[in-house]
Amino acid sequence: MTETHPSKAAEFWEARYRDGGPLWSGRPNALLVREASDLAPGRALDLGCGEGADAVWLASRDWRVTGVDISHTALERAARHAAEAGVGDRALWERHVLGETFPEGAFDLVNAQFLQSPVELDQGRVLRHAARAVAPGGTLLIVMHAGWPSWQSEPPFEADFPTLQGVLDELALPEADWTVQTLETVRSAHASPDGVEGFREDNVWRVRRGNS
Repeated sequence: MTETHPSKAAEFWEARYRDGGPLWSGRPNALLVREASDLAPGRALDLGCGEGADAVWLASRDWRVTGVDISHTALERAARHAAEAGVGDRALWERHVLGETFPEGAFDLVNAQFLQSPVELDQGRVLRHAARAVAPGGTLLIVMHAGWPSWQSEPPFEADFPTLQGVLDELALPEADWTVQTLETVRSAHASPDGVEGFREDNVWRVRRGNS
């Protein structure tokens, strides 16, 4: 694993992972599965990989994956998950404070699921780096929450939810070089921790880079 210097964001996320059990379900994000199932495997980069569910799913489909996160503990759990799933030889793990450092290389798929944080994160810069990391013929897949869940009457912190067009404008991808394949807001059932039924909406961007 590679690493960078500590930051307030690193301290926040390390504490969240270190001071409790698993944060996530261990299952891949549904919109990754929907959007990437038809892609031919190659090299993949999973940004903000957390405990590794997306990276492990990709590796199980013969992708060679580099998973990136800010938390040492998250990366240790991700590596353990990959080993237990029998795909540890197809996964690498790197620690980066995204917005400050970024993995080297070009990738056939760059996966950025829910890069949204209550602490500092230069989201626009990270996404522009992500686009530059896509190899010719490759895919950039971004998924972000479009707003708070329907039952969330008092948001726990101030948040800026990017719009579909807003992210495209931020990326400023040349139309001659990129094709938008998915640009969609998806609504799914989402219950509150105490069982109140509701929904959440997520925005999906899937763009393909030309071969030239």
